[in-house]
Amino acid sequence: MDPKKQVAFLSRGAAELLTPSELEAKLHKGKPLRVKAGFDPTIADLHLGHTVVMQKLKQFEELGHQVIFLIGDATARVGDPSGQSKTRPTLSAKEIEQNAKTYLDQAFKILDKKKTEVRRNSEWFKKMNAMEIVDLAGHYNVARMLEREDFKKRYTEGGQVTIQEFIYPLMQGYDSVVLKADVELGGSDQKFNLAVARDIQRAHAQDPEVILTMPLLVGTDGVKKMSKSYGNYIGITEPPKEIFGKLMALSDEMMWHYYELLTDEDLSAAKKMHPKEAKIALAKAIVTRYHSAKEAEAAAEEFEKVFGQKGKPGEIEEKVLSRKAPLGSLVQVIVQTGLVPSKSEARRLIEQGGVTVDDQKIQDIHAQITTTSDHLIKVGKRRFLRVRFE
Repeated sequence: MDPKKQVAFLSRGAAELLTPSELEAKLHKGKPLRVKAGFDPTIADLHLGHTVVMQKLKQFEELGHQVIFLIGDATARVGDPSGQSKTRPTLSAKEIEQNAKTYLDQAFKILDKKKTEVRRNSEWFKKMNAMEIVDLAGHYNVARMLEREDFKKRYTEGGQVTIQEFIYPLMQGYDSVVLKADVELGGSDQKFNLAVARDIQRAHAQDPEVILTMPLLVGTDGVKKMSKSYGNYIGITEPPKEIFGKLMALSDEMMWHYYELLTDEDLSAAKKMHPKEAKIALAKAIVTRYHSAKEAEAAAEEFEKVFGQKGKPGEIEEKVLSRKAPLGSLVQVIVQTGLVPSKSEARRLIEQGGVTVDDQKIQDIHAQITTTSDHLIKVGKRRFLRVRFE
């Protein structure tokens, strides 16, 4: 593809490209670019928000460039301060390694395993001695660090900013030096770290990398960025029906945001469809990517049965509880069965009218259910469970 067309194609959906002219100049050299993105394995399962950058990496890969999937197993020990109001808790080496394994399994649902270069930054940081770390720290100054919004806010409010957190962007920058990165991708909240990388590369007599940042995917609440801590996420390892249902619950406006950041679909063609049909197509595409086309079709049929025809799922999961257990409270039952993660969440859903037992809406958080008969419990719009007591 012509360099100008590549720049236009790769800019689609981007928050910022620094700079288009630099990227075009690198492309004109006629050699595949080394395109890097780092992922710190700080949690076990990825959600769709994490895949936005991976989707853009895939586009570079399909254009013939060398994609580098960098696992930040060393930087994860330090903790990325981006957007943090306080110092991140330190993870153990065991936690990081367990998470790293799941990241690769999930990343290769998007990227081509045969074409992707996988690296870990512990490869070089484990070999660095104290003097080399001091030398790296000498390439940046404290005044520039304190220009960073999250550091500035914490500092002016008397909060803690550790030297360890100052080291993080320097380590990320040194990754680019080792990997000789031509381009680096990241979320829009990573702009400061990526800018530091350009300076670190210059200090090591390398041409600075081009920065391409992607918008943060807005969560299912339509307000905050997608995050497990906000409860507005769609996990890519969630059951197909759950992913499908959450996507179908998006507003029409949010749907186009997801189309642009999570697919390569022609938006103009998609917008000619009826919004519901466009949403179904989006949901099928996402479920197919992380599960299979067969499961996507089944999820679509199930959704239509439950919501289009006001029916119930054809196959309802069943959970057996012991009558000997101290049950009876509806809150306890839906927590123990795993329908909700906590009692506080259970009480919130009940008060909001989001729980039905045997087709009857329950809004009393102190409600009891009998343990001498089976019950069909529905939580939210999509979760059905048949509970039996033995």
